[in-house]
Amino acid sequence: MTAELGAGQASPTTQDRLHATGDPGHLPAIVDLVDGEWGTPAVDLGVALEDPATGAEVARAVATAPERIELALAVADQTSGVVTPDMLDAIADALEPRLARIAELDALATGVPLSQTSLLGVIVAGAFRLAAGQVRAGILREDRDGVRVHRLPLGPALCLVPWNAPAPMAAHKVANALAAGCPVILKVSELTPYSSILLAEAIAEQVPPGMFQLVHGGIATGTQLVADSRIRAVSFTGGLAGGRSVATASAPLLRPCQLELGGNNPLLVLPDADTDTAARMAAELLTTLNGQWCRALGRLILPADRAAELVEAIGKRLDALRFGPPLDPATEFGPLVHSRHVRTMREALSGRRFRSFGQVPETGNYLAPALLADDLTDEVFGPVAGMVTYESVDEAVRLANAVPYGLEGYVCGTDKDVALSVAQRIRAGEVKVNGSSIMSLHLMTPRPAWGWSGLGEEGTAETLRFFTGARVVGVEGRFALHTS
Repeated sequence: MTAELGAGQASPTTQDRLHATGDPGHLPAIVDLVDGEWGTPAVDLGVALEDPATGAEVARAVATAPERIELALAVADQTSGVVTPDMLDAIADALEPRLARIAELDALATGVPLSQTSLLGVIVAGAFRLAAGQVRAGILREDRDGVRVHRLPLGPALCLVPWNAPAPMAAHKVANALAAGCPVILKVSELTPYSSILLAEAIAEQVPPGMFQLVHGGIATGTQLVADSRIRAVSFTGGLAGGRSVATASAPLLRPCQLELGGNNPLLVLPDADTDTAARMAAELLTTLNGQWCRALGRLILPADRAAELVEAIGKRLDALRFGPPLDPATEFGPLVHSRHVRTMREALSGRRFRSFGQVPETGNYLAPALLADDLTDEVFGPVAGMVTYESVDEAVRLANAVPYGLEGYVCGTDKDVALSVAQRIRAGEVKVNGSSIMSLHLMTPRPAWGWSGLGEEGTAETLRFFTGARVVGVEGRFALHTS
């Protein structure tokens, strides 16, 4: 059974916010929020949660009990409430003083340096402000020539969030689902549960009862939620296998899915590329979020006559990185999320020729960035990339498009017009020229996914619209065809 807190009792994290030391001993208690009540998930998943910097166990991965998940589904199905732009702004206001602690918790859980989780923290509060602004601007009304077009909530929405950037991804999905008017159930990864609790506190303080619930768990929890017909929309970010499971469960229900499933992203370095720019791009794409992000470098495509020079420049940048614990402000590359993920990375390297860079600490979940001596045909989700060479630009484009993924692409070249023309030929949802930031090219452009990289589009406007359906109402007028 799940032990619940008494009605009206504060979440255990209320006192936790007084402790911003980053000591794993000050991690918040893992709690869920169902039907307005905080509870303690009691199902042990048999996995230790680790301090990535040392590999030491700090907690256990837990799940919300199945009967409590059933209650969450029933509550979501019966709830109809309005979340106003003012409420969304109030959530953002409530999150602002929590952002430093949220960034610490995400760094502690994922191993990503605090310098990066702090920058991503702007998304956490910003997602709610952006959603509020879009509703005020009329995104839920798209009238045409007197015909009313209302965008209405689809119903209970399920937001499934991976472990690599927990709070920003959860905020983006939940803010838009609430703005659309959907009751939301949020499930975060069992490996990174902490920051969602602070996020849940801020949301629960502002929205009507039942409009937001938080549950925890692994595959079994996700399966129970996705299989339920009361869930009317699923937004999932994660691996290909998980995305296929969501799609398979949703197909008989004809239920919309928003799936971002990762990528094996190419960086095509053109013959005229500036060496320093190419080296910067490759190093950043290989190591941002410690290589644990869906738009990371997967395949480095180099002109054959410059490959040795470029690899040397990339290696110098990687060797110069400051490796260390994620909470050290000087750290530029930290440990991976979990020891089992390190084992997965080492298995990907086993039996293959590669070159690794930098000196990582001897203890903890560290893995030095590595370039394989050949192509990488699948995503490994870590600081490992394949490398291939080409003789002509046409061959380079064929190599870039040779895998079934299509999330992100990168082109490096001095002649921007040429680089843009090559970028246009790459089969990916977004292609950046001479850029390697984790942010999109523009705040208001979509983030599409092609091929195995997913289904549908994410984005500032696209995600909000995903949670809605259109209802068109009007008096028949000049567009009607009459047969008599």
